[in-house]
Amino acid sequence: MPFRPDPTFYPSPRMAMDAPRERLAYVAAPDANAVLGRPNPLRDGLATVDLDPRSPTYSQIIALAEVPNFGDELHHSGWNACSAALCPYAPHPHVERRYLMLPALRSSRIYVFDTKLDPRRPKLVRTIEAEEIASRAGYSRPHTLHCGPDGIYVSALGNPEGEGPGGIFVLDCESFDVLGRWEIDRGPQHLHYDFWWHLGHDTLISSEWGTPKMIEDGVVPELLLGKKYGHRLHVWDLRRRKHVQALDIGDEHQMALELRPAHDPTKAWGFMGVVISVADLSASVWLWYREGERWAIKKVITIPAEPASADLLPPLLKGFGAVPPLVTDINLSLDDKYLYVSCWGTGELRQYDVSNPHEPKHVGSVHIGGIARRTPHARSGGPLTGAPQMVEVSRDGKRIYFTSGLYTTWDEQFYPDGLKGWMVKVDVKEGGGIALDPDFYVDFGPRRAHQVRLEGGDASSDSFCYP
Repeated sequence: MPFRPDPTFYPSPRMAMDAPRERLAYVAAPDANAVLGRPNPLRDGLATVDLDPRSPTYSQIIALAEVPNFGDELHHSGWNACSAALCPYAPHPHVERRYLMLPALRSSRIYVFDTKLDPRRPKLVRTIEAEEIASRAGYSRPHTLHCGPDGIYVSALGNPEGEGPGGIFVLDCESFDVLGRWEIDRGPQHLHYDFWWHLGHDTLISSEWGTPKMIEDGVVPELLLGKKYGHRLHVWDLRRRKHVQALDIGDEHQMALELRPAHDPTKAWGFMGVVISVADLSASVWLWYREGERWAIKKVITIPAEPASADLLPPLLKGFGAVPPLVTDINLSLDDKYLYVSCWGTGELRQYDVSNPHEPKHVGSVHIGGIARRTPHARSGGPLTGAPQMVEVSRDGKRIYFTSGLYTTWDEQFYPDGLKGWMVKVDVKEGGGIALDPDFYVDFGPRRAHQVRLEGGDASSDSFCYP
């Protein structure tokens, strides 16, 4: 047990921005062949990527730790502990940011990797089986994991039968035992996807995607056009674990996914990314904010679809004659100034100045990949499939890393000729603007690339209790 807090824990986002530069990235590397029953299946792995520009192996995969099973579909990842451990009402200063937890969206396992003994080569030390999650919490398909002041919170898309409701369960941050379901009173909440919180306002926010049966075989056109996917934001009393408010953005907006609250705990607002509008194929970003004693939500960013020849479109989109942006991830810099938006359909990463969150300003863009564009990277050797998907921001806000893969069955629908697994870096210009680093390109070979976690923490790994 350490006698001082982990040096990667920071009381405030302002202090975290002065942290040392990241040297390593840990990237979930799922294999599609195992999920789809194709020849030459591989086990999923956790890839370690060298981010030190002084290193001879810079921008290379230097280790791959495979899991023991096939077809897990490693997805999002998170730490066992982070800066939230310094919060005054539930302090755990003795814990360490040591273990990286990788939920598997198909098998419902959670793999625990130790990064302390050799940070360049994480070691698998525990597997939490689906049966333990089901028996203790009643959930399956763990998706997103956040380290809180009092434990590890994990979102789950549904129950073991693949139906709803989805929700949140909690793990002990030291033993990794499943403690149980988080919700005491879920009210009208049924669909689930992401969650985050405003620790200074005792509030948890959650979003909606679909039940496992609605998403595991790909987008179901009948459900999409029938407006059956998620389109609500839910507000919870964090300590009482009780649903208090539902904010409906309208059922023409389908798949309310990633949530990014302000890092400053005095600010009661955040952003939610929405994948698609069935009215015009646009994507959008919504702002939630405190309005008196209640919470409100409004659309602050709309990204239109791009016209394209049917010859360039997958069967799912040929009848529309356009490429939807498909906003599948967003991320907010630690100073709450820049929001980064992944357009997985059009192949664009957008940067918005959100100094005034009610009026975001589009200040930068890069293009790479895309359903129709196939924009190459300087080191890719030709056109690229896949597009900006999971996006991660360094603590100092100067570097952005993103990967190409979304979810195997969805990858196959939108990129039917195959999706390439890759990771790239974007440099942030002083005062706004972004540019692709021509020398940073990581090829994942036969595997795909998904969630990125940076050594020591990043812009979406930690919560802070002090401004």
